[in-house]
Amino acid sequence: MSSTRLLVLAPLCAALPVHAQAPAALDPVVVTATRTERNPLDVPASVDVVERETLRDAQLRVNLSESLGRVPGLVVLNRQNYAQDLQISIRGFGSRSTFGVRGVRLYVDGIPATFPDGQGQVSHFPLNAAERVEVLRGPFSALYGNSSGGVIALTTDLKPQPQRFEPTVAFGANRTWRIGLNAVGGEAPYAFTIDAGRFRTEGERAHSAARRDTLAIRTAFLDSPLGRARVSLAALDMPDAQDPLGLRRDELEADPTQASPAALQFNTRKSTRHATAGADLESKLGKAAVLNTTAWLGRRGVTQFQSIPPATQTPINHPGGVIDFDRNFGGADLRITWQGGAWTTSVGLAFEREDEERRGYQNFIGPAAAPTAVGVLGALRREEDNRIESVDVYAQTEFKAGERWRLLAGVRVPQVRFRTEDRFLANGDDSGSTDYRAANPTAGIVYRVTPRVAYYAAYGRGFETPTLNELAYRPDGSAGLNTGLRASRSHNVEVGAKFAFAPALRGALAAFAIRTTDDIVVRTNVGGRSSFANVAETRRDGAEVSLEWEPAAHWSLYGSVAWIDARFDADFLTCGPPPCATPTLPVASGNKLPGVPARTAFVELKYRAGWADLGAEWRAQSELFVNDRNTDRAAGYGLLAVSAARTFAVGAARPRLFARIDNVLDKRYVGSVIVNEGNSRFFEPAAGRAWLIGLDWPL
Repeated sequence: MSSTRLLVLAPLCAALPVHAQAPAALDPVVVTATRTERNPLDVPASVDVVERETLRDAQLRVNLSESLGRVPGLVVLNRQNYAQDLQISIRGFGSRSTFGVRGVRLYVDGIPATFPDGQGQVSHFPLNAAERVEVLRGPFSALYGNSSGGVIALTTDLKPQPQRFEPTVAFGANRTWRIGLNAVGGEAPYAFTIDAGRFRTEGERAHSAARRDTLAIRTAFLDSPLGRARVSLAALDMPDAQDPLGLRRDELEADPTQASPAALQFNTRKSTRHATAGADLESKLGKAAVLNTTAWLGRRGVTQFQSIPPATQTPINHPGGVIDFDRNFGGADLRITWQGGAWTTSVGLAFEREDEERRGYQNFIGPAAAPTAVGVLGALRREEDNRIESVDVYAQTEFKAGERWRLLAGVRVPQVRFRTEDRFLANGDDSGSTDYRAANPTAGIVYRVTPRVAYYAAYGRGFETPTLNELAYRPDGSAGLNTGLRASRSHNVEVGAKFAFAPALRGALAAFAIRTTDDIVVRTNVGGRSSFANVAETRRDGAEVSLEWEPAAHWSLYGSVAWIDARFDADFLTCGPPPCATPTLPVASGNKLPGVPARTAFVELKYRAGWADLGAEWRAQSELFVNDRNTDRAAGYGLLAVSAARTFAVGAARPRLFARIDNVLDKRYVGSVIVNEGNSRFFEPAAGRAWLIGLDWPL
């Protein structure tokens, strides 16, 4: 996907107009599939690049859901709940997540935003400073290790360039606003980028207000004695983000803007503090070899108040209704790449570690039968130290067999260790450990029919461990980690075609088949907590199409469509409403995986007029099943959005004013579902018609 054209709106005040110019279209490059820059036609994988203009222009720049919905096969659902982050899945991987992101690897400037157990967050992604976001799908995702159902990698705008300081501001519906300052510059061999911002909203629903402060700093030293060095710092503070929880079917139909009564009763909320520091170094080892070294460390703290009733927390083995943890994490990745003749080969070693101090408290004070206060920090009920370590060895090679053929192959051998040490000991010692390991090969072939058309085929074997939260409880209620829970393993086949008839016409088609054994599903819901089990087999078969066309100098059109049949391929038993210690309800083979829309579509039309640039986009998706039994669903929908912007002159400055309206027809719909929610609070309603205006003022 090449750079999308800018949108421009006529100013609301008198100013000298500056006609928008269509930026020069360049052949894009992709990095994620091969870890080196390659033309997309030379890569046997589905990879899309969303460029800076699309990420920034006429956007709030807070959520990936604003701009990544255009990528076929990627589903980014905005929960309208900043306490729980977005719901992200790629070809069905990650759809089971009830909070955070699972099954998809996340990176910011090469630094992982996914922890060793496969759980990640995107709340600190600096969209206002982004140069591009790359989305990798398919077999070659497995080369990123555990939980690599796909890869989302953001890169900030870091290169020597004239200094620019750009204050930004945006205001919108539901008392939503964002202010920020973006700065870039540096004379070669130095460069820097700084992005700071505050976002605040009252939310579409009751009890959904949030505030988010972010800071991202990146510097480059392109001729240090050791090579090209880059240093990154990122921080996030999000205090007391309100959690409206999901709604039951009757509550949704009565008033979709309400919060769950339980959310109001317990004042459900979440505070998050996050900081990461990282550095990467590119050193030449002679004429044919390059050493890439990446290292990072960080700290994340979370305090979350849940809506678990006091009576449920009475048993001594219950961890309480407040989650509180502090997590230190870090790692390193060393990779050597040799290039000579027709061969390019890389070998690497990656190490990650997470040390977590986790505590649980009751969410009430006083006797459980008649508490004096709820939604507060009560008695300590859980205290443990958790450690996760992963060590991965990987290798990848590429052979260029003439001008038309390319062969790629690789393997990654991950090993993940979980350890927990119980310090509460009121109900015995819950300490335990478990290990997971695998060997994941990948292979692909590309055939260039012509310089502008390529066919490809690829195979890869994937690996996904349970997250620490999914290991936390055993189905029988006994103490310790659920060591019987196995890692899921997938076999992924993809064939496709790509074409680029000059910059004015590009497209891609991919078909895939994925078979997963030991997929992870909910087994029991009891006492406000869930345990997990493995199901013998699931299948994901589908196809994706994308097309970008510029039929004339002032017009551009982009469209994408994706189909997927994601289903269980074996019968199993699951639980009904809690308390449920023994699963008795059948899930039939052929049931659809919950949270995965079978069809998605996106169309965007832009017109660069002399006085303004205008845009319209339409996105649609089919229904979402809410649980493994497929007993209910959220209806499908189609949404229209329009946007416009204008760059004008104020002295030497070129400020840019923009506006957009989302959900123009004010359609009421469910934006996401909480998969397998034990109390049937499945539905998270989306926003109605919403407006946004903003201003970027480069200095």
